[in-house]
Amino acid sequence: MEITVQWIRTSWTKQSRGGEAATRRNAAPVGFRVPPTPPSAAHVVRMHEQDGFDPHDSQEDLRKVDIQLRENEGRLRVLPRVQPLFAIPPRPRRPPAVRLVPGQWVRWQLNYRFSSAAGVRDWSYWTDTFNVAYGPVGTEVFLSPPTVLVDERGPLR
Repeated sequence: MEITVQWIRTSWTKQSRGGEAATRRNAAPVGFRVPPTPPSAAHVVRMHEQDGFDPHDSQEDLRKVDIQLRENEGRLRVLPRVQPLFAIPPRPRRPPAVRLVPGQWVRWQLNYRFSSAAGVRDWSYWTDTFNVAYGPVGTEVFLSPPTVLVDERGPLR
């Protein structure tokens, strides 16, 4: 069965925590048209503060995407990995994996806050959005509301 994966990472620093920069960041899309992608690849979109949150897309080997995908008995089990484990916000209890039937798709969002090990650099932040569809889909599938939405974002302070 076909599996379509889109991974969107939006990253920023303290400069985009308020004002116009935060407005631009918050307006960044959480879904894009899917270009032709080989079955073993994911559509990856990166948006960075230094580029004004303009999207830059590429393709990446599906094995390098932080998401677990398992097909079993006509269903697709989807569970993003949380890495690294020391990231903030803490996630002591994560939601269970989502099991999709053909024709369904999930949008799963996580966020993170990091500082340098020595505390020399400012905090940096990112949000990962995983859009995963099971079965044949059109190029605009991730522009519509998802069948399942998992919002695992926490307070970043």
